[in-house]
Amino acid sequence: MPRRASSNIHPAYIGISVAILILAIIGGKMLIGDKSTGFGSVPELDIGQMLENANSMRGNEYSVSGQVNEKLYWTPDHGEFISLRVETPGGDEVIGIEIPPEFSDLNIEIRQQYAFLVRIRDGGIPVATRINRL
Repeated sequence: MPRRASSNIHPAYIGISVAILILAIIGGKMLIGDKSTGFGSVPELDIGQMLENANSMRGNEYSVSGQVNEKLYWTPDHGEFISLRVETPGGDEVIGIEIPPEFSDLNIEIRQQYAFLVRIRDGGIPVATRINRL
């Protein structure tokens, strides 16, 4: 009587499949897990220094990220002004950021995380030059 071929899956194939699946999951988490602001080597805004004397920072560019707390002001000519809740070592702080009219096509939503590239203008007001939703 002839022998029948085995139709069972070889255990090595199962082990290799599980290892590939685990590597794919870990790789996906690494790519998705920590979203970068994408602003390169721009220094992060020092919230303490800004709250103390923001006028001394004028003309410089910084990155800042946080949760949009409120939309405070909007006009089609001047854009909008938002408050951003930023985590600091001393606790959360709220700062204002001016969003120029060229970003009017963006729908900035409250209670969402955003990263901003800001330039400090006269008076110590941060003005957004780039915006990324996190």
